[in-house]
This record gives sequence, structure tokens and C-alpha cells, in this order.
Amino acid sequence: MILVAGGAGYIGSHLVKELVEKEEVLVLDNLSTGHLESVDERATFIQADIGDFNHLDTIFSEYPIRAVMHFAASSLVGESVIDPKKYYANNVGATLNLLNVMVKHRVGRMIFSSTAATYGTPNIEYIDESVPLNPINPYGKSKRMIEEILEDYAKAYDFRFVSLRYFNAAGAHESSVIGESHEPETHLIPIVLEQLAGFREKVSIFGTNYDTPDGTCIRDYIHVTDLANAHILALDNLLSSDSKSAIFNLGNGQGYSVREIIETCEKVTGLQCIVENCEKRPGDPARLVASARKIEQVFGWKAEHNLEEIIESAWNWHREKRF
Repeated sequence: MILVAGGAGYIGSHLVKELVEKEEVLVLDNLSTGHLESVDERATFIQADIGDFNHLDTIFSEYPIRAVMHFAASSLVGESVIDPKKYYANNVGATLNLLNVMVKHRVGRMIFSSTAATYGTPNIEYIDESVPLNPINPYGKSKRMIEEILEDYAKAYDFRFVSLRYFNAAGAHESSVIGESHEPETHLIPIVLEQLAGFREKVSIFGTNYDTPDGTCIRDYIHVTDLANAHILALDNLLSSDSKSAIFNLGNGQGYSVREIIETCEKVTGLQCIVENCEKRPGDPARLVASARKIEQVFGWKAEHNLEEIIESAWNWHREKRF
């Protein structure tokens, strides 16, 4: 049985939907931001907080858990700056609690949901795993702290991990049963789609004079199902007898500007977006694009969905479930 912490959230629920095809899955989620209706009915669900040692201890005693996939974290960059206490408690303290329960019960395999925010804002065309880490906000710092803890646990105990650093997850499951739903919504693609559907007055573009082809920021977007498949490949490897701990980027290796996102949303929907040009936001780099060459070489993984397919899947889900 595989335990998925945070399996009712956006990325976690998409992972669960793929994972139940081949494994028994136990989902733990406190539902602070996750949605119970997003959890595949074939999985076992327990409402639990990974910060509760006694509850976790009981769960690990009752279920034959072989590995943990960890998505349970607070993940809003802006909020982390305003309320760092929450982020260090949820992302570091609670994760340390989960790790200690795992060690107690001799469950020595973890897939960790990390982030490109561990790199900060490097001025480089493609970010690979050799780029020095310089997180600039408590969210990124909290994720890097956990990676360091995982490295220490791997040295001290019978413990191995794979940490997956990803950039901008987007899109929805091909069934349109689950998709991206945050409150508040801070991600560009759903914001644009909400505006096109009439649920927002306008879309703000923060900065139009960056050193990019069209003057707007460039980011790396990856379909959430591609992410899920990468996690499953990593899990299969981690459960093999000769596995080693590792860290990988996940991305499509191609950046898209804010204007390209808006234009592709318009193309997919056939609607016209209302846009407002605004001043740059402090700390926003012109370009953040991943190199995922390492995971392609090691696991044979590569993102399969292009930008139009990502947006089509998101739009189908928005029309089916939200509008």
C-alpha cells in the first residue's frame, strides 16, 4: 500500500487517479485546501494531519504501508512571506513528524513534492539540478530545508527518497472529473480562463518591458498528468532493490510568456480576453524554464502535453465543473 499525503489536493489527486490503476492507495489529507470529492473512490481516504504524531502512528500500525508520496504542504509564495510561521510549521515541522513516524515503522521510501522555488531567480536560460540553490521566500526555503533533512535521513537510516522539483503545474485530467481549483486562485491559466468565462473583470499582466521577445515573463508549464506519471516512474524505481536517492527537475523545457498563455487561451476558447497592463512585481524574474534532461536520461520520462493541450484540458474541466 502506498500512502499519499495531501492526496485530495490538485497535484495529489491527479497522482492518486493514476496510481490506483496499479497500487493500493491510502490518502491522508486534512482538507484545509484539498477537496474530498477529488479523491478517487478506489483509494482509501482518512482525514488526518501529518503534524499529528499519534494519529499517524496509529495509521502506520494499521496499514501495510510500503512508501510515502508527500504532497501535503502550504504552497502560496506571497502568503509565505506574510506568514512564514505557518509555512515552517506546516512544511517543515509537520513533514519532520511524518518522517519520524516512517522511521519508527521502518517505512524507508519517500517521493517528495518539491519546487523550482528552491533555485530562487537564477539568471540562466535553462535551470538544471546543478544550479546553486538560493530560495528567496519562506516557501522555497521550507522545501529546501526538507530536502536537506531527507539527505541526512538517507545517510543515517534505511531510507531513500526522490525529490521532484517542478515548475508550473497546469491542466486537468482527461476525464474532466478533476482539475485545478484553488481559493484564492493565483495561477495564470485558470485566472485567464475564469476571465474568458465572465467570472473575472480582467487579467493583469505584471510587467511588459522584460528582456523577453514580447516583454512579458516566461515560465515553464507542465501538464499535471505528466507530473503524476513522473512520480509513478520515480516510485517504481525507489521500490526496486538497487534504488538510490535522487533529485530531479520536472518541466517541459520550453518557456511560454504571459502573452502566449493568454493568446493560446483565446485560441482554445474562441473568446477575447480583457487585459490590464500593470507594473512589475518585486522579485519576478524575466525567465524561469526547467531543464528536465536528467530525469529523461535516468527514467526515460519526458513531458508529453504541449501548451494547447494543457489549456484545452483545463478549459474542458472548467466548463464541466465550474461554469
